[in-house]
Amino acid sequence: MTDNIAERAIIEGKYIFETKKTVRATAQHFDISKSTVHTVATY
Repeated sequence: MTDNIAERAIIEGKYIFETKKTVRATAQHFDISKSTVHTVATY
């Protein structure tokens, strides 16, 4: 996963949008915490 928060927001947001997955499922997919997904998603 990239360290650039803008790139991460796009990658994770696209994943959530295209797969209709939850924050929990997204966190598991990218091997990160739910808090990190929330932080990036609200960036």
